[in-house]
Amino acid sequence: MDDELWALIEPLLPPWPQRAPGPKPVDDPLCLRGILYVLCNDISWQLLPLELRSGSGQTC
Repeated sequence: MDDELWALIEPLLPPWPQRAPGPKPVDDPLCLRGILYVLCNDISWQLLPLELRSGSGQTC
């Protein structure tokens, strides 16, 4: 995902709360990259490679 695409998508996302409970969330661009990977490769969420650093399929 390039910077131009992210610049179009970022304003559409709600801001993160200042003090969210639980573990630190995955950065939005990385999470979106994981979502796009699953959709473009037609794989199940459980098969999302952790090497992408997008979190787990459950996170995305």
